[in-house]
Amino acid sequence: MTAANPVTLPLADYQARHVRLDIAGKVATLTLNRPERKNPLTFESYAEIGGIFRAAARDKTVKTFVLTGAGGNFCSGGDVFEIIKPLVEEKDTLGLLEFTHMTGEVVKAMRTAPQPIVAAVDGVCAGAGAILAMASDIRIGTAGAKVAFLFNRVGLAGCDMGACAILPRIVGQGRAAELLFTGRTLGGEDAERWGFFNRLAAPEKVLAEATALAGELAAGPTFANAMTKRMLEMEWAMSVEQAIEAEAVAQALCMKTQDFARAYRAFAAKQKPVFEGN
Repeated sequence: MTAANPVTLPLADYQARHVRLDIAGKVATLTLNRPERKNPLTFESYAEIGGIFRAAARDKTVKTFVLTGAGGNFCSGGDVFEIIKPLVEEKDTLGLLEFTHMTGEVVKAMRTAPQPIVAAVDGVCAGAGAILAMASDIRIGTAGAKVAFLFNRVGLAGCDMGACAILPRIVGQGRAAELLFTGRTLGGEDAERWGFFNRLAAPEKVLAEATALAGELAAGPTFANAMTKRMLEMEWAMSVEQAIEAEAVAQALCMKTQDFARAYRAFAAKQKPVFEGN
């Protein structure tokens, strides 16, 4: 199966080879699954992750994602021997640019997929792994998590895969600058205090909590949730006045959904609404 196939296949029909993709009802769990190496990324897994999230934009069944790593770690970043070595020894400038465009496309695919993405982060979360967590919509971590944007430590700029645009909006400009200039490790408790993690969970419960939250979101008004994600993304580049106008259009569209009508009827009947995503 080629990396392009996920774009045309429904997620339920896609057999992942370089990551693990499990679908239970409306929730898909994408697991970085090389635990013996702390789940490093390869050229193939980058392409596959991007393909999965591009396919998600067309999928009508999956309503939320959980993103996690196997074996007590999230992701150690790009594989030193399968990515870093070829980049140093084999790629010319054009090849390097093709690689950086490809990695950036992964974040674009995550941000444009309509489904909320909940990251469950334990252990090492470094380099491109920290970027994948950053690009998720919600992050649940552990006290033992170690988040590090390591690019500076290997002679690269911190401006990788959207970090200079997205990270300041999560933790603030000054804190983002510190992380990207120094490459220092941010422990789990500081990551929560800084706002990178929404909350902390015990290591044995972090995936379950992320999955429970994803299930809760999947049971909600998923058209409206997708609209919220889209507007959170679009309004970064808008003035307040433009944002208010854009939100007026977005909310009017949500008011035409059956879920909005269901919520009204449930409220009138003093019942809890059951949303169906349309």
